[in-house]
Amino acid sequence: MTSAWLIALFTSLVSLVAGYDEADLVFVGDAMQHKAQLDAAARDGGYDYTGYFDAIEPIVSVADYAVVNLETPVGPRPHTGYPCFNAPEAFVDALADAGFDMFLTANNHTLDRGPRGLRSTIDVLDSRGLDHIGTYAADTARVRALPKVMNINGFKVGFLNYTYGTNGISPREGVVVDYIDRARIKADVEATRAAGAELMCVCVHWGDEYKLLPNASQRHLADFLEALGVDMIIGAHPHVIQPMEFRPNRYFPDKKVFLVYSLGNFVSNMKTRDTRGGAMVHVKLFRGDDKKPVVKRADYRLLFTVPASGGANFKVLEADSVKAPAWQSRAREFLGSARAIFDAHNIDVPEASTTLLD
Repeated sequence: MTSAWLIALFTSLVSLVAGYDEADLVFVGDAMQHKAQLDAAARDGGYDYTGYFDAIEPIVSVADYAVVNLETPVGPRPHTGYPCFNAPEAFVDALADAGFDMFLTANNHTLDRGPRGLRSTIDVLDSRGLDHIGTYAADTARVRALPKVMNINGFKVGFLNYTYGTNGISPREGVVVDYIDRARIKADVEATRAAGAELMCVCVHWGDEYKLLPNASQRHLADFLEALGVDMIIGAHPHVIQPMEFRPNRYFPDKKVFLVYSLGNFVSNMKTRDTRGGAMVHVKLFRGDDKKPVVKRADYRLLFTVPASGGANFKVLEADSVKAPAWQSRAREFLGSARAIFDAHNIDVPEASTTLLD
């Protein structure tokens, strides 16, 4: 039994004895498939992602619920990387095997393969019994899928997912993409609460690519979501990390808001200092004697993607644990840049005090 499993078991036992409830959520950023990744995973006419997520699987798999941004359609051949992505089904299997439960599909690449690619992605996720949100095969499918309220270790958490756009490609043939629209978001939040959600999590694809600080549009939309009483706002798209805040809600004195402007890349073949990695966020939900569910605290770990070499696949590692001589210095550069941003701008969201190796 791994140390992570032992910690989770101990925490559960303590919760039972103490008479309170807890749940652990994990969020990661953009899961991408560039051509180099596809080439490295190609095996005997198929794709093999062995080893991709082994290093972070212990913490993802013990979370009560883990969320990943699937920034690629998933469908039949041809499988392609940038600029029009299309990943094989084996990539989803690898993410699911690592422990991810919820796949976000509203992003700027979701229509890279048109309506067929969008529907294929949904079919693949459905065939594996995986939760997903953000795109739908038809209006009627959206009506059936929402409100999305997940029972996570006794906590009823509502999820929503929106994107700023789809690279100029418009939905056709009846498929639905949830774009950022304040009237729709407000209605969706209200409907999700009415369906029993105790806590609300809105995941947003927004911001400027490669910018380490949020823009005015992100800040304004975050303010809007805070005013709606959203408990967790999780951002993606810039392909680099951006600051995190855990602070009192300015509109609801009895609530707090956890805000991540960008988690950066989870796995990709991007090559600049700040795009080689991202953050994994751990969120603790808590219900005490008053039975009121709250977001109790949050922290983060920094991840780094080591490219394929010597016949091995790409690997996602904790950035502190990168030992390969060819990549250790680059991991340190990424760490230094990310920590400088978080140290200067984060509000009450510290780096995790231990690594998985510890």
